Amino acid sequence: MGKRLYTDKVLFFTIVALVTFGLVMVYSASSIIAVQGKYNVDAHYFFVHQLIWAVVSFLVLMGMKRIDYRCFNTPAWAFGSIGVVLVLLMAAFAMDGAKHRWLNLGVGRLQPSELAKPALVVFVAFFLSRRIRAVNNMRFTLGGCGLVLGALALAVSVADLGTAVVLVGATGVTFFVAGLDLKYLLKAIPVAALLLLVGIAAKPYRVGRVIAMVDPTHAILKKVDPNDWILTYVRSSGAPPDAAWQGQQAKIAIGSGGVFGLGLMDGKQKLFYLPEPHTDFIYAVIGEELGLLGSVTVLVGFFVVLARGYRTFLVAPDDFGRYLAFGVTTMIVLQALFNLTVVTGLGPTKGIPLPMISYGGSSLLATLFSAGLLLSVSERSN
Repeated sequence: MGKRLYTDKVLFFTIVALVTFGLVMVYSASSIIAVQGKYNVDAHYFFVHQLIWAVVSFLVLMGMKRIDYRCFNTPAWAFGSIGVVLVLLMAAFAMDGAKHRWLNLGVGRLQPSELAKPALVVFVAFFLSRRIRAVNNMRFTLGGCGLVLGALALAVSVADLGTAVVLVGATGVTFFVAGLDLKYLLKAIPVAALLLLVGIAAKPYRVGRVIAMVDPTHAILKKVDPNDWILTYVRSSGAPPDAAWQGQQAKIAIGSGGVFGLGLMDGKQKLFYLPEPHTDFIYAVIGEELGLLGSVTVLVGFFVVLARGYRTFLVAPDDFGRYLAFGVTTMIVLQALFNLTVVTGLGPTKGIPLPMISYGGSSLLATLFSAGLLLSVSERSN
């Protein structure tokens, strides 16, 4: 007779609550701009699309939690998933000539960079489960994993630097918890910082966003670049000249919400002041309409995911399960933290969705796929 499995109900219903709450906020944030904005579609357009993705993603979650996570602990899954994602990223680069982000599937669009998150988590867990006693071996452990991570992060960063940062950050934290010597981490940080600067400099609109955050009046910039070469480079992107606009409107939205908010559906900044309020800046709409209470409730939800995910890491029966649980949890929470720093003005503007809440089918599918893996580990850890 098989061992009875017990679902972590706190984690499961927290995930369901976040996704349901996200559907409500997507409708609130998008209904007006869908009808009167550049989209010129039905008021329910974005909500319906997100609902369809939510149903599909939830079925994927339920399927993944029923599958024994240990079946993914094979070279075929670890290396094959990375290979498939790299192929999809190259296809998106070739087929999406404007942004190099999307694959048009006819019935919808797929963003391969989102699929890189669960693929990398499975690979790292597989890798560490076999090299945990030699995690500081430069040639066979750090070199091998670094090569795969570098290739994946480079392919993702072409069009989505924010996701590449999340991938590298989550992997670095996972290796540190696995026993990576601090000296290697201290050596890796400046290299990663240099590569991040190169990634920013490669796209003029990214440079503009950083300048908008650290030197919005260009006072410092004029001293170091009196000939305006940098500003000329930034303007060559064709992006809106005021790169700080979206961040400013987000802070206005959050500030005007007060403690209790203006009320659901009653926000003002989403009315063509805050660009694309239903996607990466949906937390600003939450802050305006539901106030401090709504904003903190979202934070509590992610804290519960963090606590229950790391609890699963501590009680998992094997190394693969431990680092699978830790990697999934860290990837989700780190992405949420990244999004919140952007919306609250603590980081430069970057297009990265708030997991389970922002509009975006690829992000929701990848997140719930990963959450299904986490629940699978949890159920087999009792």
